[in-house]
Amino acid sequence: MTEAELLFTEIFKCDRLSLYLNSESLIDKDKSTLVSTVLRRRISGEPIQYILGKSEFMGLEFKVAPGVLIPRPETEILVEAVLKFSRQFGFRGRGLNIMDIGTGSGNIAVSLAKLLQDSNITAIDISKEAIEIAKYNSLFNDVADRISFAQGDLFSSCQTAGGYDIIVSNPPYIPTQELKDLQPEIKHEPVIALDGGKDGLDYYRKLAGRAPYFLKENGLLITEIGYNQKDAVADIFKNSGNFRVLEAIRDYNNIDRVVVAEKRKVKWTS
Repeated sequence: MTEAELLFTEIFKCDRLSLYLNSESLIDKDKSTLVSTVLRRRISGEPIQYILGKSEFMGLEFKVAPGVLIPRPETEILVEAVLKFSRQFGFRGRGLNIMDIGTGSGNIAVSLAKLLQDSNITAIDISKEAIEIAKYNSLFNDVADRISFAQGDLFSSCQTAGGYDIIVSNPPYIPTQELKDLQPEIKHEPVIALDGGKDGLDYYRKLAGRAPYFLKENGLLITEIGYNQKDAVADIFKNSGNFRVLEAIRDYNNIDRVVVAEKRKVKWTS
């Protein structure tokens, strides 16, 4: 469906065919006012996902609101990487402990809980609003029993040293100076989920230094990256002395999107 069809079928609570066959009978005064309001919001640049209050990710439905990042199709590559390496490293048979840093709407944590049914997931976000939305999404998708939520900045709310097989994260990675040039739709999303510092790499440095303390031996750090950041992120992980980079994975547009690193001998830095 087109974006307009998606909006109108949601407003009128009908399917696409009924939208065209019964358009006159669907529009009453109240619906007309609602249509006008929705169109004004969209024309102003507000993302359709915020207008509808939901988004799709990995075939699942997620509640979204302006307090959380809208799930992107390319982030599905991150989830698929976790699935791939969990199989390769033989984690499935003994139960998988995963930490999701910056969970946002919970799309990564919920999808992994749905697809790795022997997993236990800790989902962390600095935003209270994000945690509440992620909790709702875990209940809506019937995986709340396998996800523990915690509010905090990166690892500040996590006390389980050496307890995780995989740490996964889609961190903020847009350089601060580039935020002003973003598309109007993206400017509606929370800056805290976008701003990666002066060069966009602040959070990768923090992950490289602190993630090993929470990973088991040979545990994995799997992160999404921005355009043209592969080499810089790989160097940060390697130069930390804590990781060896296993693979960089490209997205559907042939852009490097995910870096997978394996924990080496512990050298934790605060």
